[in-house]
Amino acid sequence: MYLEFRHLRTIRAIHEAGGLARAADILHITQSALSHQVKALEDQVGMELFHRRTKPMTLSPAGLRLLRLAERVLPEVAAVEEEFRAMQSGRAGRMHIAIECHACFDWLFPVLEQFRAAWPDVDVDIRMRLAFDAIEALRREEVDFVISSDPVELPGVTFQPLFDYQPMFVCARGHRLAGKPHVEAEDFAEETLLHYPVERTKLDIFTQLLTPARVEPRHMRGVELTEVILMLVGAGRGVTVLPDWVLREVRARPDYVVKPITAQGLSKRMYAAVREEDAGRPFLAHMVRLARTEAVKLQRG
Repeated sequence: MYLEFRHLRTIRAIHEAGGLARAADILHITQSALSHQVKALEDQVGMELFHRRTKPMTLSPAGLRLLRLAERVLPEVAAVEEEFRAMQSGRAGRMHIAIECHACFDWLFPVLEQFRAAWPDVDVDIRMRLAFDAIEALRREEVDFVISSDPVELPGVTFQPLFDYQPMFVCARGHRLAGKPHVEAEDFAEETLLHYPVERTKLDIFTQLLTPARVEPRHMRGVELTEVILMLVGAGRGVTVLPDWVLREVRARPDYVVKPITAQGLSKRMYAAVREEDAGRPFLAHMVRLARTEAVKLQRG
């Protein structure tokens, strides 16, 4: 038996209309064409689908079975059709996010709140387990938007600049480095460096300062949460380096000192990585704009 969606729509329409004439109007075909379609379907099934001698027409047991199938399948088909129309118009889609930056949650959640209000039909998710393989996950289409500070040349992937930020040194108020106008690479040699638990190649303080200067901290300790890092710093258990947008409130607290790193200061740029084929999608472009403005607002306090 070969069934098409139009067969299921026919069964449903005749059941709802109670006759061929009204059903033909609903389906926008002639009554003769509808009658031939029903006869052809009954020939495939091998039994009658309607009791034609009753008014209104009623379904046979075989017809009722097809009606149950139609009531289950057709709403799902209609939902998929609407989803595809929304995707074609740019109103809907999927935006699964991977983040190569532990501190980025400070500005990402306000961005997502604004995004959801503007694009309620876009499926948004954060894929935490893919953070360490984010760009490859983007290429495999497991995620659609990657936040990274390390752009690379890859076919099919484009990196769009979001904002520049400054990695800043943080220590306790009574720390030996608290009185310096800025810190240098050699200042870390006697310190316990508190950092996010990622590879050195993902830590700004190493890529931009310590590795080129060949300076090694006395101790290193990986800590998952920004709040815990700051708590340990305040307790004199070490020093840290965090992006400036994380420190907007810390600067005003009396138990912390925030310093630039080197006299010129360090600077880094954050990027959004997307697939080239998706870069022009309206909701992704809006996400980039929101990310740019929200981070700048946090930096300015």
